[in-house]
Amino acid sequence: MTSSAHENRRDMTRDGIQGCPDDCREDGARGAGAGVVVTFAGAGNLARAQEMAARLHAPLSEHPEPDALALRLDDEGLALVGDGMELRGDLSEMLPRLRPDRLSRELLVRAARIKASALAGRAPLAVDATAGLGTDSLLLAAAGFEVTMLERDPVIAALLADALERAAGVPELAGAVGRMRLVEGDSVAALGDLGFVPDVVYLDPMFPQRRKSAAVKKKFQLLHRLERPCGERDQEELLRAALAASPRKVVIKRPAKGPLLAGAKPSYSIAGKAARYDCIVPATAGQGAE
Repeated sequence: MTSSAHENRRDMTRDGIQGCPDDCREDGARGAGAGVVVTFAGAGNLARAQEMAARLHAPLSEHPEPDALALRLDDEGLALVGDGMELRGDLSEMLPRLRPDRLSRELLVRAARIKASALAGRAPLAVDATAGLGTDSLLLAAAGFEVTMLERDPVIAALLADALERAAGVPELAGAVGRMRLVEGDSVAALGDLGFVPDVVYLDPMFPQRRKSAAVKKKFQLLHRLERPCGERDQEELLRAALAASPRKVVIKRPAKGPLLAGAKPSYSIAGKAARYDCIVPATAGQGAE
């Protein structure tokens, strides 16, 4: 990473986030919590709320309007609230899926697997270029990957940073969380300035047909108020950046019967009932991608 690039990113894995993600956001939300009000519950959370509002360039209100999309600080942490719903990042909900007997069967883990012989005893390196609330990154970290998570939207990144901080205090999650690094900023730019060569780049951008899917939990619809679907141009740019990072493979999550990302034919796919993982193995990647 160049010194200038480093200066433009903030390491917030401890008290906020460190900089880099999703290139499929509304222009108005770039670099700020556009349309979001920061609020708080309890006088003890006022100072943190003021700091967050300043960082996000968002208004601060103890009593936001009923129809507002608000980022609320309370004694439990950070939550996105609106439309009578509340969304809080909670990685402990993933614990059942992290049991060894289940983790090895996860389609993402199978798709991302790298042959041990190609790693020379080191941990495999993954970049989740569309981190969201970090659940897929947690699966990879639990499977032994060192994971760099990229999330462009500052509100989503703040929710994820809060979730990581709380998960670090859960003994069953602490090991995996210790292998997860969060970067806030533009995914395309970050993929070109990682400072290392990843084994896997993982992509799960939001697509138009997923915005109103019945499979999307109602509370996650709050996130759709922050972001827009990934258009054709965005898809091509994101995939091009992922391949340019020279990974052994790019893994792309798609709806089971969804179209290919940017029309790119995968080397192979691993499919389930609801999702499909398209794996692109570049010709220059050599051996090691299972």
